Amino acid sequence: MTRLFSHATIVMCLGTTAMLAISPRTVKPNTSAEALFAADGAFRDGLYLGQRAAAHGQSQRLAVGRWSTDKDRAMFTAGYRRGYDESLASAGAGAEKVGPTE
Repeated sequence: MTRLFSHATIVMCLGTTAMLAISPRTVKPNTSAEALFAADGAFRDGLYLGQRAAAHGQSQRLAVGRWSTDKDRAMFTAGYRRGYDESLASAGAGAEKVGPTE
């Protein structure tokens, strides 16, 4: 009986270890920061609103009240600033290419 209990315990421990090892919750060490940003809803929302604000010539107005946690607010702010800055940079580069012709 003791031998059966020992074997069952070992099998259960190995099964639990295998299940935890393949869990989707574990973050892979080679996951890039860009992939994490792309998966974050607050970052994507900020990126979109920042691009729209820059395209419409508005000043930067961060609506962080849309998000309840500090982490989400920080991600929204980072996305907004990236979208705003990239949109202005691409608009500036486009204006330089068009430039006056003689």
